Amino acid sequence: MALDLDDRTPDLSRASDVGARRLPRSTPEQQGVDPGGVARLVRALASEAPELHSLMLVRHGFVVAEAWAAPFSSDRTHLLYSLSKTFTASAVGFARAEGLLDLDDLLVELLARLTPGHVSDEALGGLDAGARALLGRLRVRDLLTMTSGHDADPSEAVFAGEDWLAGFLAQPLAHEPGTHFVYNTAATYVLAELVQRAAGVGLVEYLRLRLYEPLGIVGVTWELSPTGYEVGGFGMSATTEDLAVLGELFLRDGVWAGRQVLPEGWAALASAAQVPSGWGGPAEDDSDSDWSQGYGFQMWRSRHGGYRGDGAFGQYCLVLPEQDAVVAITASVPDMGAQLAIVWEHLLPAFAPDELPDDPAGRAALAAAVDGLRLDPPQGPASSAVGDAAAGRRVAFAANPAGLRSVVLRPGVTDELELTFDEGVVALVAGHGEAVNQPVPMPAHGNAPVLQADPVHGRTGIGWQDAAVSAIWPEPDLYRITVRLLGMPHTLTIDARWSGSSVTVTGGFDLWMGDGRLPTLIGTIEG
Repeated sequence: MALDLDDRTPDLSRASDVGARRLPRSTPEQQGVDPGGVARLVRALASEAPELHSLMLVRHGFVVAEAWAAPFSSDRTHLLYSLSKTFTASAVGFARAEGLLDLDDLLVELLARLTPGHVSDEALGGLDAGARALLGRLRVRDLLTMTSGHDADPSEAVFAGEDWLAGFLAQPLAHEPGTHFVYNTAATYVLAELVQRAAGVGLVEYLRLRLYEPLGIVGVTWELSPTGYEVGGFGMSATTEDLAVLGELFLRDGVWAGRQVLPEGWAALASAAQVPSGWGGPAEDDSDSDWSQGYGFQMWRSRHGGYRGDGAFGQYCLVLPEQDAVVAITASVPDMGAQLAIVWEHLLPAFAPDELPDDPAGRAALAAAVDGLRLDPPQGPASSAVGDAAAGRRVAFAANPAGLRSVVLRPGVTDELELTFDEGVVALVAGHGEAVNQPVPMPAHGNAPVLQADPVHGRTGIGWQDAAVSAIWPEPDLYRITVRLLGMPHTLTIDARWSGSSVTVTGGFDLWMGDGRLPTLIGTIEG
């Protein structure tokens, strides 16, 4: 017998824990889902669109399948990239309901009130009369729907500066606002700064009482702009169940645990196709593309009648109203279209209108697919005569953009590496065959290397990220370190090629926004 729908009442007993369960669990069959079909979905995502980090499937309000690929886990937050935009749009919805702004407010009038100096004649001196006129007709609604009037995405130019709001205003518009869709992360940033200035608090704090706490979402972080505002269009981190809960909130018209959390009507408004979409505008629409089905308020319409928030490299909150289902995914994939195609191919046939007969074999197949999800570190020799000879000797580097002065390798059962940066000494431990989890120094995401405070680990000077670190010697003179970032869809590989008294260090990220390569460093072995 299917579980009573009254059992869908969220369990908030552990809502103070990161990754706490808030949704009830059920067997797939009880909710009309074929477990064998879900097993095929998990296997396909893991093998055909690697790498899958996590997946949660919710049907009729019940979690019927959930999976994390070790070393990822339910209690770790994951960088969402542009899926952050859906949370930012929700903040706009709250601000609208509270009278802080309106969808048809003109941007220049809001800015004149909230950001003195940004719309002065001096600030807009680079715009001609036509561009100023277009800017004067740009509304909050146009920012939400990515129809700001830019001919091409201005985000790269905007984010290259220190004041992103001023940088956005300096980019001339070419189209009447509201008429031309161009994906525009900088526009989302403007929305985020508007809400923060109007509310007088940061985005995380603004959403805490309104959205996060009602949904039991804790441990959220959000990257900051150079001027100190949560960036809105990317940079938020949350858990897989947080995404599933967000999808359930939209699926239930903004109601959670019997409470109207989102402003009434906002879920329907934000998820509707407000404008035609396509990366290059309507002229490049492709009816077979999930990015050409229409765009709402920082949400995409999907094929097969649903909608979604999505983020680069495969982060998804898929809402399927016709199937009464939600799918949350975190991943690291280069082709998001192929990833979604796999979901449609395997998941849609798995839905049935009614409860299915008990299927032990199907559940066993699903359990095996879930249990088999692992992202093991590269395997290879744990030692080399070259490394043994260099043990404990200092490798010194000339001044470089990474600020790395020297490295000392002490090989063993686990390798110990002492890295001296301009800002201090960092100790890393690299496992062989099994990675060692630890915080590692990292640049701020998406930017050139910078130094920042880290309240989590109590350090200052260098930015830190939790990572799984391992090392092998794939060749006698090549030492390879693999750093899998446990809160991001990225893995860093560093190669150190030993030749006589010198060491050449190269490497980079497998996937990155922009150029993920590290600068090549040549060090000298001392002693």
